[in-house]
Amino acid sequence: MDLPQLLLVGLVLLLGVVGVLVPGVPGTWLVWAGVLSWALHEQTAPGWALLAGSTVLLLVVQVVKGRLPPRRLRGVGVTRRMVRYAGAGALVGFVVVPLVGAVPGFVGGIYLCERRRLGTHGEAVASVRAVMRAVGTSVLVELMACLTVVAAWGVTVLLG
Repeated sequence: MDLPQLLLVGLVLLLGVVGVLVPGVPGTWLVWAGVLSWALHEQTAPGWALLAGSTVLLLVVQVVKGRLPPRRLRGVGVTRRMVRYAGAGALVGFVVVPLVGAVPGFVGGIYLCERRRLGTHGEAVASVRAVMRAVGTSVLVELMACLTVVAAWGVTVLLG
Protein backbone atom coordinates (compact mmCIF):
# COMPACT_ATOMS: atom_id res chain seq x y z
CA MET A 1 0.00 0.00 0.00
CA ASP A 2 1.48 3.35 -0.96
CA LEU A 3 1.74 6.35 1.34
CA PRO A 4 -1.40 8.25 0.20
CA GLN A 5 -3.53 5.16 0.78
CA LEU A 6 -1.97 4.58 4.20
CA LEU A 7 -2.67 8.20 5.10
CA LEU A 8 -6.28 7.79 3.99
CA VAL A 9 -6.71 4.68 6.14
CA GLY A 10 -5.04 6.53 9.03
CA LEU A 11 -7.48 9.41 8.56
CA VAL A 12 -10.45 7.03 8.67
CA LEU A 13 -9.07 5.48 11.87
CA LEU A 14 -8.58 8.93 13.39
CA LEU A 15 -12.12 9.94 12.44
CA GLY A 16 -13.34 6.76 14.08
CA VAL A 17 -11.52 7.54 17.33
CA VAL A 18 -12.94 11.07 17.32
CA GLY A 19 -16.34 9.62 16.43
CA VAL A 20 -16.35 7.63 19.66
CA LEU A 21 -16.55 10.94 21.52
CA VAL A 22 -19.40 12.33 19.41
CA PRO A 23 -22.84 10.89 20.11
CA GLY A 24 -24.48 9.47 17.01
CA VAL A 25 -21.25 8.94 15.06
CA PRO A 26 -20.33 5.27 14.52
CA GLY A 27 -16.73 5.65 15.66
CA THR A 28 -16.12 1.99 16.41
CA TRP A 29 -17.43 0.95 13.02
CA LEU A 30 -15.28 3.55 11.24
CA VAL A 31 -12.20 2.12 12.97
CA TRP A 32 -13.21 -1.40 11.96
CA ALA A 33 -13.94 -0.32 8.37
CA GLY A 34 -10.50 1.30 8.13
CA VAL A 35 -8.79 -1.89 9.28
CA LEU A 36 -10.98 -3.97 6.94
CA SER A 37 -10.08 -1.80 3.96
CA TRP A 38 -6.39 -1.98 4.81
CA ALA A 39 -6.44 -5.77 5.37
CA LEU A 40 -8.30 -6.38 2.10
CA HIS A 41 -5.69 -4.37 0.23
CA GLU A 42 -2.66 -5.87 2.01
CA GLN A 43 -3.80 -9.52 2.04
CA THR A 44 -1.02 -10.63 4.38
CA ALA A 45 -1.10 -12.88 7.43
CA PRO A 46 -0.49 -9.96 9.85
CA GLY A 47 -3.25 -7.99 8.12
CA TRP A 48 -5.75 -10.82 8.46
CA ALA A 49 -4.69 -11.42 12.08
CA LEU A 50 -5.19 -7.73 12.89
CA LEU A 51 -8.60 -7.75 11.20
CA ALA A 52 -9.68 -10.86 13.12
CA GLY A 53 -8.40 -9.54 16.45
CA SER A 54 -9.96 -6.12 15.87
CA THR A 55 -13.29 -7.68 14.94
CA VAL A 56 -13.38 -9.78 18.10
CA LEU A 57 -12.31 -6.88 20.34
CA LEU A 58 -14.78 -4.40 18.87
CA LEU A 59 -17.66 -6.90 19.03
CA VAL A 60 -16.85 -7.68 22.68
CA VAL A 61 -16.86 -3.94 23.40
CA GLN A 62 -20.33 -3.62 21.88
CA VAL A 63 -21.58 -6.38 24.19
CA VAL A 64 -19.92 -4.79 27.23
CA LYS A 65 -21.35 -1.37 26.36
CA GLY A 66 -24.82 -2.90 26.17
CA ARG A 67 -24.46 -4.12 29.75
CA LEU A 68 -23.34 -0.74 31.11
CA PRO A 69 -25.87 1.80 32.36
CA PRO A 70 -27.37 3.92 29.54
CA ARG A 71 -25.94 7.36 28.80
CA ARG A 72 -27.61 10.20 30.64
CA LEU A 73 -25.81 13.18 29.14
CA ARG A 74 -28.18 16.00 30.00
CA GLY A 75 -28.67 15.01 33.63
CA VAL A 76 -25.03 15.53 34.56
CA GLY A 77 -24.29 18.53 32.38
CA VAL A 78 -21.99 17.02 29.76
CA THR A 79 -21.14 19.73 27.26
CA ARG A 80 -19.34 19.70 23.93
CA ARG A 81 -16.51 21.56 25.58
CA MET A 82 -16.17 18.80 28.17
CA VAL A 83 -16.12 16.16 25.42
CA ARG A 84 -13.34 18.07 23.64
CA TYR A 85 -11.29 18.31 26.86
CA ALA A 86 -11.81 14.61 27.63
CA GLY A 87 -10.87 13.58 24.10
CA ALA A 88 -7.79 15.79 24.05
CA GLY A 89 -6.75 14.48 27.46
CA ALA A 90 -7.17 10.88 26.33
CA LEU A 91 -5.15 11.52 23.17
CA VAL A 92 -2.33 13.23 25.08
CA GLY A 93 -2.31 10.48 27.69
CA PHE A 94 -2.29 7.82 24.97
CA VAL A 95 0.74 9.41 23.31
CA VAL A 96 2.66 10.05 26.55
CA VAL A 97 2.01 6.59 28.05
CA PRO A 98 0.78 4.33 25.22
CA LEU A 99 -2.66 2.74 25.80
CA VAL A 100 -2.89 3.02 29.60
CA GLY A 101 -2.27 6.77 29.57
CA ALA A 102 -5.60 7.35 27.81
CA VAL A 103 -7.57 6.56 30.97
CA PRO A 104 -6.01 9.18 33.28
CA GLY A 105 -5.87 11.59 30.35
CA PHE A 106 -9.61 11.19 29.73
CA VAL A 107 -10.49 11.73 33.39
CA GLY A 108 -7.94 14.55 33.66
CA GLY A 109 -9.49 16.32 30.69
CA ILE A 110 -12.92 16.22 32.31
CA TYR A 111 -11.42 17.46 35.59
CA LEU A 112 -9.61 20.34 33.87
CA CYS A 113 -12.78 21.41 32.08
CA GLU A 114 -14.83 21.30 35.26
CA ARG A 115 -12.14 23.03 37.34
CA ARG A 116 -12.11 25.90 34.86
CA ARG A 117 -15.91 26.06 34.84
CA LEU A 118 -16.59 25.62 38.57
CA GLY A 119 -13.46 27.12 40.09
CA THR A 120 -12.87 24.79 43.05
CA HIS A 121 -11.23 21.40 43.37
CA GLY A 122 -14.05 19.88 45.41
CA GLU A 123 -16.79 20.84 42.98
CA ALA A 124 -14.72 19.68 40.01
CA VAL A 125 -14.07 16.27 41.60
CA ALA A 126 -17.78 15.85 42.39
CA SER A 127 -18.65 16.74 38.81
CA VAL A 128 -16.06 14.29 37.42
CA ARG A 129 -17.57 11.52 39.55
CA ALA A 130 -21.06 12.28 38.28
CA VAL A 131 -19.92 12.38 34.65
CA MET A 132 -17.93 9.15 34.94
CA ARG A 133 -20.92 7.38 36.51
CA ALA A 134 -23.27 8.58 33.79
CA VAL A 135 -21.25 8.30 30.59
CA GLY A 136 -17.57 8.04 31.24
CA THR A 137 -17.27 4.30 31.62
CA SER A 138 -19.15 3.55 28.41
CA VAL A 139 -17.20 6.09 26.37
CA LEU A 140 -13.90 5.10 27.96
CA VAL A 141 -14.37 1.39 27.19
CA GLU A 142 -15.15 2.15 23.55
CA LEU A 143 -12.35 4.71 23.26
CA MET A 144 -9.75 2.33 24.73
CA ALA A 145 -10.76 -0.45 22.33
CA CYS A 146 -10.51 1.88 19.33
CA LEU A 147 -7.16 3.28 20.47
CA THR A 148 -5.88 -0.27 20.93
CA VAL A 149 -6.91 -1.20 17.39
CA VAL A 150 -5.33 1.97 15.97
CA ALA A 151 -2.10 1.33 17.89
CA ALA A 152 -2.01 -2.29 16.68
CA TRP A 153 -2.57 -1.11 13.11
CA GLY A 154 0.25 1.42 13.43
CA VAL A 155 2.66 -1.19 14.78
CA THR A 156 1.63 -3.66 12.05
CA VAL A 157 2.19 -1.05 9.33
CA LEU A 158 5.59 -0.06 10.77
CA LEU A 159 6.78 -3.66 11.14
CA GLY A 160 5.13 -4.95 7.96
